[in-house]
Amino acid sequence: MERSSGAGRPVVYLFGAGAGAVFGLPDAVREARGRGWEVAVGLTPVARGWLEAQLPRLEEETGYPVKSAYRWPGRPDVLPVPDVVLFAPATFNSVNSLALGLTTSWVVGYAAEALGKGIPVLVMPCVNTALAAHPQFARSVATLREAGGHVLLGEEGFVPNEPGIGDARPYPWDAALRAVERVLGERGAGS
Repeated sequence: MERSSGAGRPVVYLFGAGAGAVFGLPDAVREARGRGWEVAVGLTPVARGWLEAQLPRLEEETGYPVKSAYRWPGRPDVLPVPDVVLFAPATFNSVNSLALGLTTSWVVGYAAEALGKGIPVLVMPCVNTALAAHPQFARSVATLREAGGHVLLGEEGFVPNEPGIGDARPYPWDAALRAVERVLGERGAGS
């Protein structure tokens, strides 16, 4: 699949949902751009509201609008075709919605479509241990993996915290970006 970025650099979509870890997304964007990647940001409506004050800066840094809504029919897409989609942080709702095909937000809808198109989708959850213990969460993780998605959970990514204590461990953005780098290398679109 060809990239539509004129720069010839890998294109990474970085999607975030409404979890506290989303406040680290602007730093992750800078780190990803520092690795030589084109980055486009997509946010769930809640995450967009939380990062509202940072949107102009994110758009300036990436050169693309931050997307959180579906485009109007007949209007062209403003983002280049991605080489990989990283959905981090992905909430309990986002993981389950993606696995079940419930595309009520643009980022979940795009990630679902990307799986169907063969674009690598990496999902790093941000859930507490009580939500991770819910039976649907394990089914959703399994479904995403069966669909070809990469779920970065446990030793390879995010380790859930106990409920009610907040962020006991920092969100592992480095692990997420290393996973993107690995996938890009496998696809021949490395940095």
